[in-house]
Amino acid sequence: MGPVECVVLAFPGERLKVAAVTAVAELRRAGQVRLIDSLVVVKSESGEVSTSELVEYEEYDEATAVIGPEANLLGPEDAAEAAETLEPGTSALMLLVEHVWATRAAEAIHDAGGRISGTVRIPPHHVQQALEAHSEAVAAAAAGRS
Repeated sequence: MGPVECVVLAFPGERLKVAAVTAVAELRRAGQVRLIDSLVVVKSESGEVSTSELVEYEEYDEATAVIGPEANLLGPEDAAEAAETLEPGTSALMLLVEHVWATRAAEAIHDAGGRISGTVRIPPHHVQQALEAHSEAVAAAAAGRS
């Protein structure tokens, strides 16, 4: 099995956009991820938290048909933790996914007696800042050689 991760995708408004669910379905269809479980979390304007399953929404029927069956592993504690990251009047799609693309590498590491001892998710804006700083440093070094 490849690495498994819980991802929380937050959106403005108290309803998910169909395009977001469709994008997840496309990743699954392409074999990039295996969706183990999902949960919709809504934080109302008054701060009340509610949860539901994707299959409860008719507008997602086509996408959820592609997503396939899920285990019920995400529960109330997970929803409460996700809700802490949400502003009132927003919603989130919690996804428990296996990164299928990494399965072969994980198997090879295991067969060699190794193990994945930890992972750290780097926020995209940090990566962008680092790339920009690197580009500026390269440009400054090149200018200093001229």
